[in-house]
Amino acid sequence: MADLNGIFDSAVRNSIFQNKEIIQSNYIPEAIPHRDKQIEQIASIMAPVLRGEKCSNLFIYGKTGTGKTLSIQHISTELKKKAKEIGADVRIEYINCKLKKVADTEYRILAALIELLGEQVAETGLPTVQVYNKFLNLIDTKKQIVVIIFDEIDQVVQKIGTDFIYSLIRLNSELSKAQISLIGISNDVTFLDDIDPRVKSSLSEEEIVFPPYNALQLQDILNTRTKMAFKKESIEKGVIEKCAAFAAREHGDARRALDLLRVAGELAEREGKTKVDLSYIDKANQKIERDKILDIVETGTRQFQLILHSIVQLTKRVEKEKVKNKEIDRFYTGDVYNLYQEVCKETRTEPLTQRRVSDIISELDMLGLIRFDVISKGRHGRTREIALVISGNLIDKVEKILKDSLGVD
Repeated sequence: MADLNGIFDSAVRNSIFQNKEIIQSNYIPEAIPHRDKQIEQIASIMAPVLRGEKCSNLFIYGKTGTGKTLSIQHISTELKKKAKEIGADVRIEYINCKLKKVADTEYRILAALIELLGEQVAETGLPTVQVYNKFLNLIDTKKQIVVIIFDEIDQVVQKIGTDFIYSLIRLNSELSKAQISLIGISNDVTFLDDIDPRVKSSLSEEEIVFPPYNALQLQDILNTRTKMAFKKESIEKGVIEKCAAFAAREHGDARRALDLLRVAGELAEREGKTKVDLSYIDKANQKIERDKILDIVETGTRQFQLILHSIVQLTKRVEKEKVKNKEIDRFYTGDVYNLYQEVCKETRTEPLTQRRVSDIISELDMLGLIRFDVISKGRHGRTREIALVISGNLIDKVEKILKDSLGVD
């Protein structure tokens, strides 16, 4: 029988952490290093709301873990304090568009906004125009500025298009007292490139880009957090530098660096160690890579999942052909598109053009889920030979996520 008391006692005695919350993803630090310029720019754009003026719509871009959300949350907190101090009517609401229950439909986005304002609507069933009217009535009760922050706005635009942005912007013409400003946060710098021209012209947006952190900046962030999160002398020499190097290689992702350090600490602690050495960074990296793949698959857009599902099914077909010693042991972009169209028909989804599917295949390659090689066919042009590179022990889990999400057998 397992000695559970022994495990629990060891956990109490040998904790490496002093305050693990400091290196968890939901922790908001008092200071955000190396982002002064961006924070000042955003604050300057939002500041007119303190005079009762609508601020410019703003789009904030940058890779994951570059401090976008932290910065906007910090500025929002300080802005609310100032507004309260001077008696300005400012309301700032935040929505994470990555949550499926929010980003699935325009209706659900409005329902989430209404809930933030203290009211409720049925999850489904009402005409969307009626839900818009309820939202409008809720905010137009007095003269106020309402700033709505859509984090990972590209996720919802990919799923339901840009009409909801246009509709929210147009509400300003129907409001007699309140005014709305939008702030969109996106990991994809190009997501507005294909946006409806009427929406883009209405946005009058300002844009701020958050660059990736370099290795030295990441070391600085890690050193600051480590002093508060870990017990003294529990991190061996070189661990911080290795974490920073891993994260700098991953597009300067501070969240990745902090996750590496936290998971390394947890793994060392489970083994009864009192220090984190370099070997635990490698172990943590392997664990995070595995978890990251499943997270990417689970939170991907419907079209992303449809295309990946097609690639997984083609891979399984190819494996069967190999067993039968058939000559066909590979597949190409055209094969993916043909099966993708079949799956779209099965799931009653409007298929994308072949060019857009090709773009998503490139995205899958960039994320490390597939690998492709460009093959020349002479006068017939070029195609891409595709191979799934998800490790064998994860494929069944990936396939289950895709089937459950898409509702296919």
